[in-house]
Amino acid sequence: MRKAKKLVSLALSSAMVLSLAACGGSSTETTAASEAAETTAATEAAESTEETTAAEAEAESSDGFNLAVCLASEPQTIDPALNSAVDGAIMINHMFEGLVKWVDDGEGNAVTAPGQAESWEKVVNDDGTVTYTFTLRDGIKWSDGQPVTAADFEYTWKRLANPETAADYCYMIDMVQGYADVASGAADPDTLGIKAIDDKTLEVVLSYDCPYFEEIMAFPATFPVRQDMVEGNEQWTYDPATYIGNGPYKMAEWSHNAYILAEKNENYYDYENLGPDTIRFTLLDDANAMLTAYNSGELDFIENFPTDEMANYLASGEITVADYLGIYYVCFNTEDEVFSDPLIREAFSLAIDRNYIVENVSQAGEVPATAYVPSGVNDAAGPSGDDFRTVGGDYYSVAAEDYEANCEKARELLAEAGYPNGEGFPTVEYTYNTDDKHKAIAEALQNMWQEVLGVTVTLSNQDWNVFLESRKQGDYQIARNGWIADYNDPCSFLDMWYTDGGNNDAQYSNPEYDAQIDAAKATSNQEERMAAFHAAEDILIEQDSVLAPIYFYTQPYMLADDIQGMYYTPLGYFFFGYTSQG
Repeated sequence: MRKAKKLVSLALSSAMVLSLAACGGSSTETTAASEAAETTAATEAAESTEETTAAEAEAESSDGFNLAVCLASEPQTIDPALNSAVDGAIMINHMFEGLVKWVDDGEGNAVTAPGQAESWEKVVNDDGTVTYTFTLRDGIKWSDGQPVTAADFEYTWKRLANPETAADYCYMIDMVQGYADVASGAADPDTLGIKAIDDKTLEVVLSYDCPYFEEIMAFPATFPVRQDMVEGNEQWTYDPATYIGNGPYKMAEWSHNAYILAEKNENYYDYENLGPDTIRFTLLDDANAMLTAYNSGELDFIENFPTDEMANYLASGEITVADYLGIYYVCFNTEDEVFSDPLIREAFSLAIDRNYIVENVSQAGEVPATAYVPSGVNDAAGPSGDDFRTVGGDYYSVAAEDYEANCEKARELLAEAGYPNGEGFPTVEYTYNTDDKHKAIAEALQNMWQEVLGVTVTLSNQDWNVFLESRKQGDYQIARNGWIADYNDPCSFLDMWYTDGGNNDAQYSNPEYDAQIDAAKATSNQEERMAAFHAAEDILIEQDSVLAPIYFYTQPYMLADDIQGMYYTPLGYFFFGYTSQG
């Protein structure tokens, strides 16, 4: 059992890193948002850590440096355009590269730098549009040796905007001229404002001066894909022969529900400086199995832990806790017969004891959420001034002495909705994805809603891929949710709730809300943008109670004591390609 772990300092400099941070979904979370990173078949995956295949045995031989990490279980997709989870984004960041990439600042923090683009020029036109002209690096290649050209980026961005692709993240390039008409189906994708001038020169025209555009270029959905591999082959991501990327690593093998093996891409322009010969992304959703594999030396990195082990490992210093721009929250289906009523949504939100959850359940240093957009997101004052949360203030009091008052108001709201003391309230269901922590939080919420409101909530857990689809399709009543910033701007959190937005899991629609998002995107004036975003958050949380914020994320992880050189961005991305062992 491994006992000594290296404490890697990721105390992030807000002035430098957060201003540059740019997958939210979290995601997601994952969506985080990432919000971040979750999935299926724990039993099969756990067994895979004990019974290695011939390919794994070769990867784990004494020849070379072979890194083994575990982010989550089987990803729903690793198509750059279709992925919306943090775990998938981390894998994609290793096997693809955008015009801009994340690099180490020398202290373990990720900052943006030229990627496939060697340089670019920006011109603000008289009509308010903006033209970016990118010059690609000399000699950049795909993992099969074919040249990467500007036409590959043109194809990729048009594919992303095309409604036939059905990409949740299509709106990430909504600042590109012509996007709205293309995304609605009113115009051909060829009308999008992106054009390959020649093999090395790419021109992108924006409809306005977007302050975070350079960070969008480091976001996985904008990474180039090969037209000849993608078109006519829905399974292209599953086969190393067709999963052709342009990043530092390439897929060597995918044993489903077990691992994805990536190896150095000999055609990558910085090949000589890469670290591990292979990176094995072990696929597990059982936190106990992850910890066991880590302690036995089978894994070098994990970021998910058994709930009942967190306090001890934190106290011992074996877990490092990094900053994370994300929020864990409850999502209500606003089209559901019960939760279409904002009074009921607000009552359920007020009944949550956020302090109890962070102190007794999650126990990873999270901060009780008093709003939706987390601390650390820039406001008009920029990284040197007050952030968006400080300016916007709190929608909930999380002071222990105020919890009973919150509960009393919750009961009053439920009575106003027609259910005094919960009488006559139908049994409703809370859905979450398979994970020890999510289960523990679900049980705590179930108990709070029962005790405070007198209602019955049943619990339903689903494997990650099934859960994502259920939530996306609105096949739920209440669901666990989370979101991680895709870039450091409140837009990353707020534009997702736009009517028919790709990540609008609440099925929410309010023309008043949409108008504020439109206003924020129609101007480059930071004060005007932020005023519109604050107004939008007021509608989302204070007026409509679409979501019930629970806590702002932190990112705990363990890294083996003999691994150096990993770096990280508070968007939730870990980078292993330049690590060393010793």
